[in-house]
Amino acid sequence: MRLKVKLALFNLLSKLAVAALLLLFMPLITERLNLRQIDNELVEKREEIISMISRVGIEPFLEPEADSSFGSYNILKEEFISLEYAAPGTEINQINVVRRLIDDEIIDYRVLSYSLTIDGKTYILEVGKSLARVRQTGRNIINIVVLFLVIVIVVTFVSDYQFTRLTLKPLYRITAKLENISSPDNFDSTRINTSTYDFRELDSSITGLMERIKGSFEKEREITYNISHELMTPLSVLRSRLENILLSGVKDPETEIKITESLKTLQRLQSLVNSLLLIARIESRQFLKEDSFPVNEILDQIMEEIKPLAEDRKIEIESSLKDNRTLERVNRSLIFSMLYNVVNNSLKNTGEGGKIRIETMSDSQNRLILTISDNGKGMDREQVSNLFMRFRNRNRNSGDGTGIGMAITKTIADFHNIQISAESEPGRGTKIIFIFF
Repeated sequence: MRLKVKLALFNLLSKLAVAALLLLFMPLITERLNLRQIDNELVEKREEIISMISRVGIEPFLEPEADSSFGSYNILKEEFISLEYAAPGTEINQINVVRRLIDDEIIDYRVLSYSLTIDGKTYILEVGKSLARVRQTGRNIINIVVLFLVIVIVVTFVSDYQFTRLTLKPLYRITAKLENISSPDNFDSTRINTSTYDFRELDSSITGLMERIKGSFEKEREITYNISHELMTPLSVLRSRLENILLSGVKDPETEIKITESLKTLQRLQSLVNSLLLIARIESRQFLKEDSFPVNEILDQIMEEIKPLAEDRKIEIESSLKDNRTLERVNRSLIFSMLYNVVNNSLKNTGEGGKIRIETMSDSQNRLILTISDNGKGMDREQVSNLFMRFRNRNRNSGDGTGIGMAITKTIADFHNIQISAESEPGRGTKIIFIFF
């Protein structure tokens, strides 16, 4: 999951948690506030009625009879006022929730009951307010709050996501500079323009690191090239002398065998030196990339050259060349060597009666995919990880190789910005995959 999505989701979940807590306690808080408001209104209404009684007297409300009482409800039955006689000495001042049956309808009221004494007589004054409207008001408030929270969460999530995306944009540009980098020489050292200090420091550190790696690679290539180049002359001289000794005639058969074996060793050593020189020349960009040709053309050429060897070992080579696009701005001889090395390697590691399959196709991104697979002895995970490293996978060869062929293949692929990978299992063969960008 991308960092911007994680940050946006964290902000979203934190807001949802706060909203959940708010909604959990909202009914209780709303009810408490509404009840307090009702209680204050009941007290104010009580004081108005007492003030009115003080001005006009009790007579307009109650008849002189002992059982007389006064009651008044508004038209919607939301409020009522009642006044009735009480036993002498009664004292009451409280607020309760009372259910009243009014016109066959049970209504919950918040009722303030208050006793007052006028002219030596005790009365009970009740002022009530219906809770139905209060509860409806509470539900309306909760609905409004929920709608408001939903809008706030959606708006803030979108804004947080966009802000995070813009904030992390320099980081994506930094990672983009590192993607598909086959060599430090291809690294774009242009500094990222950002106002974020951390990203500036990260970009600066990576650029400095790549510069140091580039310098180390250049020194390595220079040393490899110089050593290989210096070895060529004494090796050629030594081989020439041994060949002259054989041509002049050697009477001792044992000596002749030893000289022949020495020549084979020198030949392998020369082949190794030539391979190292080739890698050094490729890495130092001494080859031109000016050729263009259909990919199937060079594959047909490789299959034609490898066919006699495959027939000798009774190995079948089949092909499915569905994509014959033209490779442009490449070096034909290097591409040939790259693909030939893989086919030849498969031939060496496939037993008699085995099969090698060469296939070209295009993927969903319209990239050319070239695969070379066999059903040979395969490799374990460690061998696959070391396949393209120099001298690390020598044990796969038949004994006459240098252990550097697949390293050359990887170097050529990197030189042409071709992605190469391997899939293999012991006893189930190997597949080499080329992706042309």
